[in-house]
Amino acid sequence: MAHEKNHDYHILDPSILPFLGALGAFIMLFGAVLWMQGITMFAFLIGLVLVLYVMWAWWAQIVVESHVGDHTPIVRIGLRYGFIMFIISEVMFFVAWFWTFFKHALYPMGPNSPAIDGIWPPAGIETFDPWHLPLINTLILLCSGCAATWAHHALVHENNRKDLVNGLILAVALGALFTVFQAYEYGHAAFGFSGNIYGATFFMATGFHGFHVLIGSIFLLVCLFRTMKGHFSPEQHVGFEAAAWYWHFVDVVWLFLFAAVYIWGG
Repeated sequence: MAHEKNHDYHILDPSILPFLGALGAFIMLFGAVLWMQGITMFAFLIGLVLVLYVMWAWWAQIVVESHVGDHTPIVRIGLRYGFIMFIISEVMFFVAWFWTFFKHALYPMGPNSPAIDGIWPPAGIETFDPWHLPLINTLILLCSGCAATWAHHALVHENNRKDLVNGLILAVALGALFTVFQAYEYGHAAFGFSGNIYGATFFMATGFHGFHVLIGSIFLLVCLFRTMKGHFSPEQHVGFEAAAWYWHFVDVVWLFLFAAVYIWGG
């Protein structure tokens, strides 16, 4: 009775996972440097595997905590605030890529970029027509976001698990289709990553967005599997809510990329 819980907060048990996560991230970063130097890629892969294991184990532990009643209303508020701060950090990450793209587009001349000669895109760069495949991909991603919203509405307002499953399946399928089309577009690009600032900024900005689409698709796929196992309720669905927020963030970033990089920047 002396240790009986009489508050709404969740006191975490001691865990080695944060240390393993930090160690894996360091090994992965150090391995990436070695890989870029052409020495070896194994250190990067070891770090990546360790990071993926920590992500799997940690989130599985959070799912268990939610089922045993540790996620009280106050704890769920903290989880939401934490995820909002994570999305804000992601926003600032993409701001950096937009910043460098606008900098070189608006001021293409300078001591560090004499080859551009005041022209943007640089001479010899054949950009994509934004009104063909990029527009199709935009519609696909927006429809995927609508499907995720449909699934969220079915759960929270109707407790309709059939529509919840169907909405998640559609959102994941459209996200996968976006990734396929993006890979096809990259395969037919008339410029490369290296040798010009346009290609470098284009592939870094759109490539990192594509990586986020892949992560978001996995996020929604995990929610789909959890839904099929009977997880989530109209009152307790923080994991799915976070996935929906992340997916809408991916949608908004793509709209800015489409408008700034494909239309204006081309």
